[in-house]
Amino acid sequence: MNKLYAGVSVSISELKKNPSRIIGHAGGAPVAILNHNKPSAYLIPAEAFEAMMEKFEDYELGRVVKEREHEASVKVTMDDL
Repeated sequence: MNKLYAGVSVSISELKKNPSRIIGHAGGAPVAILNHNKPSAYLIPAEAFEAMMEKFEDYELGRVVKEREHEASVKVTMDDL
């Protein structure tokens, strides 16, 4: 059995019939899209996806900072920029 990361799930066939209704019914929550009763995709609101991408970017920047924290720093003046 697969774990679902959504409170709402629909089959691909049902999604094809009326995607707007599915999105509206979910009320901004993620929707698991099932193919043969197994999750094949998740439908999430654009705002949630954008927020998730910002978190990924923040995480990646944090990882880069951690990698570079032991490197020597370079002094720069405003004129150098």
